[in-house]
Amino acid sequence: MKILFGIQGTGNGHISRAREIVPLLQQYGEVDLLVSGTEAEVSLSQPLKYRFHGFSFVFGKNGGVDNWATFKIMNLRQLWKDMHSIPLEQYDLIINDFEPVSAWACRLQKVPSVSLSHQCSFVSQKTPRPKKWNYAEWLFKYYSPTTHHIGFHFERYDDFIHTPVIRSDIRQMVTSNLGHYAVYLPAYSDKTLIKNLKATNAEWQIFSKRTKIAYREGNVSVFPVNNEAFNISLASCAGLLTGGGFEGPAEALFLGKKVLMIPMRGQYEQQCNALSASKLGVEVVHTIGPDFVQRINHWIADDRRIVVDFPDETARIVDEMMKKYARKCV
Repeated sequence: MKILFGIQGTGNGHISRAREIVPLLQQYGEVDLLVSGTEAEVSLSQPLKYRFHGFSFVFGKNGGVDNWATFKIMNLRQLWKDMHSIPLEQYDLIINDFEPVSAWACRLQKVPSVSLSHQCSFVSQKTPRPKKWNYAEWLFKYYSPTTHHIGFHFERYDDFIHTPVIRSDIRQMVTSNLGHYAVYLPAYSDKTLIKNLKATNAEWQIFSKRTKIAYREGNVSVFPVNNEAFNISLASCAGLLTGGGFEGPAEALFLGKKVLMIPMRGQYEQQCNALSASKLGVEVVHTIGPDFVQRINHWIADDRRIVVDFPDETARIVDEMMKKYARKCV
């Protein structure tokens, strides 16, 4: 059997999940990997068959998307060309993790495909989202359209939605509490974060997209983004300060760490994730404003812990997917 796995390369969560899923897929046949996007620091262990520019957004420095930078990197002509360059007829199963090039290639050629992603959980209206409708609902529906869906979220909101894929290296971690707090907030500048976090009495370890050299200011250490170093920090931290992503908060909760989320402005999916996480008891702050230091200090002083049940069922999900969809996706 020959399998194509299209993976979104904007942000690190999709790549991190793929690192767990790809070895499972390889037990069923030959797997070709396709990645599009421009903003991930984490890489796959396996070689890529296809690497496309894709359709990505660029993180800003003040809590939102950099719209101008996002516009400048768009290349719709190349996107159209790439959609028609994939030899879909070679594959017995096409899997997609919110990756638009392969998804639209399948759509245009009327080839079935399977979403294996967090974003496809929003196909269900049972999945929490803000009460006010947002145009970004169209993105959930049309950015990476597929014919079948297997979703992941903090809770099982519908029958096709599963709890998060927690990587094996995270599941096997020995945790401790050395007192520091890990930080991953790529939509904020180091300067903004340092200014606010220096005003607290806690020790902070920021993992930044904007530095190549580690440095320190007062009680704040700043490191380049590195998967292994971040995992060590996460395993030994008192808590995680992060954005409104999915995999990062899920892994921290699994490890028993307290979490504070700051979803990106103008990023509807992160607003939805933060809402779902808040229903579990996760603290959510929507902006770094005048009361931010006070909110942080309150979170630091709060000793409550959230208990989650994220069982290791990835192998079973992959097996069921192969049995259910492989023959349909020829």
